Order: sequence, then structure tokens, then C-alpha cells
Amino acid sequence: MKILFLLLLVILGAGAFVGELMIKDSGYVLIAYNQTTIETSLWVLLVALLIIFIATHWIVNLLTRTQLPTAKLKAWKDHRNQRISRRKTLKGLTSLSEGNWAQAQKQLAQAAERSDLPLINYLAAARAAHEQNNEQATDDLLQKARSTTPEAEVTVAISQAEIQLSRGQLEPCLATLLRLRTLAPKNTYVMKLLKDIYVRLNDWQALSKLLPLLQKHQALKGEELEELNRQCYSQLLDDSLNKLPIETSDDDRLKALGKTWQDLPNEQSRDSDLVQRYTELLVSLGAESRAEQNLRDLIKRNWNEKLVNLYGRLNGENTKKQLDNARSWLKSHEESPALLLTLGRLSMRNQHWGQAVKYFEQSLEIEPCSETLAELARLLRHLGDNERAQQLLQQNLNLVASGLPELPMPEEQASA
Repeated sequence: MKILFLLLLVILGAGAFVGELMIKDSGYVLIAYNQTTIETSLWVLLVALLIIFIATHWIVNLLTRTQLPTAKLKAWKDHRNQRISRRKTLKGLTSLSEGNWAQAQKQLAQAAERSDLPLINYLAAARAAHEQNNEQATDDLLQKARSTTPEAEVTVAISQAEIQLSRGQLEPCLATLLRLRTLAPKNTYVMKLLKDIYVRLNDWQALSKLLPLLQKHQALKGEELEELNRQCYSQLLDDSLNKLPIETSDDDRLKALGKTWQDLPNEQSRDSDLVQRYTELLVSLGAESRAEQNLRDLIKRNWNEKLVNLYGRLNGENTKKQLDNARSWLKSHEESPALLLTLGRLSMRNQHWGQAVKYFEQSLEIEPCSETLAELARLLRHLGDNERAQQLLQQNLNLVASGLPELPMPEEQASA
């Protein structure tokens, strides 16, 4: 406060002193240039110079400060663009979800031009263009996504592969996915897309090489993977014969089939469906005895009711030995309905009719089954015991005609 007071006193004193000088002698200044002259007092010139200095200083400061408003203007403009981009993106995604493909494509593409993350907009716009079957626009939008965000090549390529797969462009899609495998070898979604391509191209050999990776990286659920394994290796077994020339001998066909079977992974060679398919192919080539031996070895290593049932359908080279082998399994599987059914069939092959009837009856008692019932009824009719066969069928009518709805029935009429 004291300093301010002293400053005011100094200013007042200086002003009084200058004012006295101005009254005492105002001075004279003449400025002449060419034909122009300016006459003024010294003090007016000094005041004018002071005003010019202050004005110049103020203008310079104003110009230097405009750098900050320019940056703020740019920031405001960027913020406005982002706001507009977000609004159009939201509208575009809404249109996309509602199936308004043309509107979605337009809004998303426009928003991409202002967006700081154009990748999302271009990919969604490409999807909208694809839904309109506009291939050229789709490819152009994917290329824009690739050029604006080169580091997202995997993402763009996945979208491209999905669109190619949807178009049915299997070969180009395969090329895209194989390139993706080099860029992202552990990407499970790429593996799943590649799996779909191999299935549609019926390239089971390539799929068989992909299956271990699908399992290793858990790209598919357990049941789906098992079914895919079964489908793939079953097709490989079929192809081992179907792709051979027509004039190929049965021996060469057996060798080709055997090699494919040996190349199967151990766990697949124990799959009951694949074993059944392999057995059917062996039988079709007249190698039923070989099928019986292979099936017998598999059953010994890994008991399977379905394979045991299949064993009874084969006509081995030595039916007596085949029956003895099946009987030996009774020691550890005496309650197996499939084994008893098989023993009944093998007994029939050896013409042991009475023993066959007993085996069928035991199997039917443990587990009522239409297949066992049909075998027993057929055997009884051929043995001349039609009444017993008819009675058996009547007692087990629910097995013969399963799936009938519950309906009211008339009361049974007493026989006269």
C-alpha cells in the first residue's frame, strides 16, 4: 500500500514537472519530406510517439497471442468432427442392425472420413455393402480400412475372408486364410474359418492336418471336435477307395484302405463309428475274415458294446473259432446284452439252434431290444414254433411299434 502511494506521488510530481515545462516552452518541431511538411510542438510529438509505441506494443502482443486461439480453434474443430463422426457412426450401426444396408453404408463411410478410428466404420460399411451384393464397394471399403490402419491387417483380412466365404468364393477365401495363418498362427477364429473352407472343399487331407491344432488350441468344443474327427477320417477312408482308378484290383484297394487305416491317430482307430465304417469297407472288398480279425483285436483292447454287436454280424473264416472267441468274453462280460445277441447269431452260424434261442432270451431279459426280439422271433418261426413267436411279439409289442401315441382302446373281447 505504501509503495503504491509513493508511486502515485512520483507520477504526480513528474506530471507537474512536465506540465510546467510544457507551459514554459512548448518547443517546435518541423518534419519535411518531399513536398509534405508537418509542424507540431515538441510535446505533442512526444505524446504521439508514446501513443504509437503503446499501440504497436498492443498489436504485437495481440498477434502473438493469436497462436493460442489458432490451436484452440483446431482443437475445437477436431472435437466437433469427432462429435459428428460419433453421431453418424451410431446412426450407421443402428441402421446396420436394422437391416437398412444402403443407409448404413452411407452413414458409416461418411463418419469414417471424420473419425480418428476409421477402421471400425470402414469394416461395418463394407459389411453393409456386402449385404447389398455390391462387391466393388465392399472391396473398396476393405481397402480403405487396410490403408488407414495398416497395423490391423489381421482384422481386415478376417472380415475379407468372412465375406469371401459368404459369397461362395472358396478358393480366394482359402488363399486369404492361408496368408492369415502366417500372420496369426494361433488365432482360433482363423482356424475355424479354415476348417469350414476345408469341409466345403472336401479337402479332408488338409483338414486332418488342421485337426490337431484345433484340439491343441481348444478352438472347438469337445463334442463338435469329435464329430468333425469322425467325419474327416470316415471320408478319408472312403476316398482311399473312391479316388482309385476303376481298373484297380481288390488287392490294391485293400492295401490303400489298410494304409489309410494305419495312418489314423490311435484314438480314432478305436472310435466305434470309424471301426464300423472300416469294417463295412473291408466287407465290400470281400475281406470279411480280415474285418473279423481286426474287430476281434480291437474288442480285446477296448471293450465296446457297439463293436461287439458288429462282431456278430460278420461271417469269419472259421465260424466255430469265432464263436469260441466270443464265448471267452463271457467271463468278464456275462451281463452284456450285445455280447449275448452276438453269441446267439454266431450260434446260428454254427447251427446251434437251441443255444441261440437261449442267448437271445438272456439278452432280451437283460435289455429289451427290438433287434434281439426280431432275431428270436425269426428263429422261432423257422423252428416251427409260430405260436411262441407270436406270443413273444405280442408281449413285446412296445418294442416293435415304439413311438405310438397313447390312445384309448376298446375293452378286450372274451373269446367264444
